[in-house]
Amino acid sequence: MRPLLDLVAGARPNFVKLAPVVRAVVGSGKLDFRIVHTGQHYDAAMNEVFFRELDIPEPHLHLNVGSGSHGAQTARILERYEAELLARRPSATVVFGDVNSTVACALAAAKLGVPVAHVEAGLRSFDRTMPEEINRVLTDAIADLLLVSEPSGLQNLRREGVAESKALLVGNVMIDALVAALPTARQKATARRLGLEPRRFGFVTLHRPSNVDEPATLARLVDLLHELSREVPLVFPIHPRTLKVAEQAGLSARLAPGQPELLCLGALPYLDSLSLVADAAVVLTDSGGLQEETSYLGVPCLTLRENTERPVTIELGTSRLVGNDPDRIRAAFADFRNGRWTAGRPIPLWDGQAGPRIAEALSAWLQGSADGSG
Repeated sequence: MRPLLDLVAGARPNFVKLAPVVRAVVGSGKLDFRIVHTGQHYDAAMNEVFFRELDIPEPHLHLNVGSGSHGAQTARILERYEAELLARRPSATVVFGDVNSTVACALAAAKLGVPVAHVEAGLRSFDRTMPEEINRVLTDAIADLLLVSEPSGLQNLRREGVAESKALLVGNVMIDALVAALPTARQKATARRLGLEPRRFGFVTLHRPSNVDEPATLARLVDLLHELSREVPLVFPIHPRTLKVAEQAGLSARLAPGQPELLCLGALPYLDSLSLVADAAVVLTDSGGLQEETSYLGVPCLTLRENTERPVTIELGTSRLVGNDPDRIRAAFADFRNGRWTAGRPIPLWDGQAGPRIAEALSAWLQGSADGSG
């Protein structure tokens, strides 16, 4: 009988990381799995379309937790996943990334003695004001197998006293998803459908609290985007969280569809988003995933944050931290416009094969646990 893995996903970034692991687990023939969807993201544009485009099987379990405060949402996920663990205990629980679903399901499993594997372990921004950083640190502290996407992750875990035998550098499953989807994404030619010339526009995303929760900060950034879009047309798919704050702050008119240079859209499916990023001349974002995608694709990335948990995207990739100060952003944008942007270099193990390495690591880990050597 093959070991049963619970593969836990709850939010848009999880779905992208889940897809390559599901493919690799199926391909290995050594493991059974069930997909546990917590329902943390439940809007169709942030959820169902990703399963369809990434060819992920329908979830075997759906916890339907919905939205709520961090505490309420985390508690609901923990309670509902614990009930599923008690009904049918898997050989291990595999969690992805740094969202509330990650830490809640890891904690439920750990408390019941179910081994936990964390995909994308070891990343650190060293900024405890970010909910994601709390989730990362806590998940890694209780995980039994830590699957790391970049060298800084191993260094961070070593510094925190994690045994070397528990951590393994496997590469980045986000890149696996990108490599698999890129040909189809390019065929969509989303930029041209929007009336844009490839390499003659920029792509923008904003969703982090430091940029969108304070109306005055968001207003400054919206004004700046309008300013920069007069130099380079910008495409701005607006995250539901950002749109809600914008409406409350009276910025709706500035972000309405039909703006001449700042093209505002709703949340995009994965393939349309990837198509635009691949064809963009520049990206402005506070997304960790986009830092990774732009580094792989060689697209200049202005990262609107003061820190990043993905330092390899700065050291070897195309990302530069610019915060949310308009003058810093203008200066970096001028560097991009004037060709003063460092070209990226290949990042170790970002090769589209992280999924198979993860499947093999999970199989060897569970076999070792079964025969007492793990």
